[in-house]
Amino acid sequence: MNKLTAILALSLVAFGLKAQDKSAFEHRTHDFKKGTLNYRVLYPENFDEGKEYPLVLFLHGAGERGSDNNKQLAHGSKLFLDAQNRKDFPAIIVFPQCPTDDYWANVDRVVDENGTRHFTFKKGGKPTNAMQGVLSLTDSLTKLAHVNTEKVYVMGLSMGGMGTFELVSRKPNTFAAAAPICGGDNPKAANKYAKKVPFWIFHGRKDDIVLPKYSEAMAAAINAKGGDAKLTIYPNANHNSWDPTFAEPELLSWLFSNSK
Repeated sequence: MNKLTAILALSLVAFGLKAQDKSAFEHRTHDFKKGTLNYRVLYPENFDEGKEYPLVLFLHGAGERGSDNNKQLAHGSKLFLDAQNRKDFPAIIVFPQCPTDDYWANVDRVVDENGTRHFTFKKGGKPTNAMQGVLSLTDSLTKLAHVNTEKVYVMGLSMGGMGTFELVSRKPNTFAAAAPICGGDNPKAANKYAKKVPFWIFHGRKDDIVLPKYSEAMAAAINAKGGDAKLTIYPNANHNSWDPTFAEPELLSWLFSNSK
C-alpha cells in the first residue's frame, strides 16, 4: 500500500466513524410527575418540522441504566446511524435512559441456587417510575406536529424487551408495531393488544440470562388471541441476540411497513 492509498483508506475510516458518531443523537430531558427522564434523540437528515416522520422508541437493557444520558446508546444506535438506513427510513429515533435503581417493566426477579434467573411478570398494576416516565414521554412526543402518529414503533432488548411488551400493553392504541429482543411479559396481557399491534419477537436459544421460554410464551399468547406475532429464535445465540437481530436484512423494512 503506497502512502496516498494509505491516506485515502484512513480518510474513509474517519468518514465512516463520523457517520456513526453517536453525538448525532441530541441530549434531551423530559419532566414528568415522578421526576425527570433522560433521553437521546436522532432526527432524520434534512429534518423539516413541516413534515411528518415515523417515531421509534428504543428501550435499552439493565446494563445501560444510569444518569449519564449516554450508556443507553451502547446497543442499537449504530443501526439507526447507518447512512443507508437513515436514507431509506427517515424517522425520529428516541433512546430513553432508565435510572440505575429502576426497571422498565413491572416484574419480580429472583435468582435460584443454580444461578438461573426467574421473572414473574405482573399483569397490570402500577407502572415503575421509569415506565411512567416513558409513558409520559410517549404522550409528549406523539403530540408533536412532525410525528406521524400512524407510524409509532417500539423496540427494546432484555429489560427493554420486557419494557417493550409492557409499553404496548399500557398503550395498545399508540403503536403500529413492536420488536422485543430477549424479553418477556405476562402472557395474559396479550389480550390487550394482540389484534392491534404486530410483533416480531427475537431470542437466543442458548440464552441463560432471560430464558427463551418467555418470548415463546408471548408469541404463542399473541397468536392464540388472533394476533400477528413472528418469532425468530437464533439457535447459537446466548443473551446477545440483539446483534443477529440488528443484522436482519428485513428488520427495518418490516417495522416501517406497519401503520395504524
